[in-house]
Amino acid sequence: MRSIVFCVLVVLGLSACETVQPWERGTLAKSEMQWHQDVMERDIRMQVYNSKEAASGGGGAAGGGCGCN
Repeated sequence: MRSIVFCVLVVLGLSACETVQPWERGTLAKSEMQWHQDVMERDIRMQVYNSKEAASGGGGAAGGGCGCN
């Protein structure tokens, strides 16, 4: 029974895979298709997150826990 359920889930998961053609990439690169449309808002959220976690990600500078980089 588990193997049947697993096979069904794998088939459903693979059915969502799609190859993006080169001429379709322009549509996907539009700002309304991005996860974060506002770059400044994303940067502010990442600064607050990094400050609260007392760590910095790969793109940020090291700083203290106060958020004043």
